[in-house]
Amino acid sequence: MADADKADRKLRAPAIVRELPYAFVLAVVLAGIAYTSLTHRPIAFYWELLVPVLALLCVTAGWHNALDHKARLRLVATQVAHWLAFLVGMNLVFLPSVQNMLNADSTGLAILLLLALGTFIAGVHMPSWKMCALGLVMACFVPAIAWLEAATLIVLLIAIVVIAAGGGYLWFRSRR
Repeated sequence: MADADKADRKLRAPAIVRELPYAFVLAVVLAGIAYTSLTHRPIAFYWELLVPVLALLCVTAGWHNALDHKARLRLVATQVAHWLAFLVGMNLVFLPSVQNMLNADSTGLAILLLLALGTFIAGVHMPSWKMCALGLVMACFVPAIAWLEAATLIVLLIAIVVIAAGGGYLWFRSRR
């Protein structure tokens, strides 16, 4: 029995490696929002490519809970249907009539909100607390990014004051 436990531990990836896909998704989401904010153009293709990545991550996250072939087939089928539904919703946001009402920043936030909701709901249905947490973190990005975009000047001013105060303190300290 001890040999089986040792073999099982050797097959498991380190904790940091198991969390890399979630960190990758967060990085890709932030990169997409940053690109949209800088260029002021919606990037539908980018977000559409993220949907299969999230679907694959969901299937991978739920695979160990699906014990037999039928359960795994059901997992794949429900995730494909789930993410296709969200892909359709995303494409509705990119319709010209909707784009006439939204600017690129609000489109990016709407897509991020849809992806966050889809990720959280997928985590609830699998069940996977990590997917739920990923969806919640993505959802928290929505108001944070909206606030940062609205308060860019204030944030920049605060950063300048903090840097100036720190530089002044270091200069004063070096003179003593």
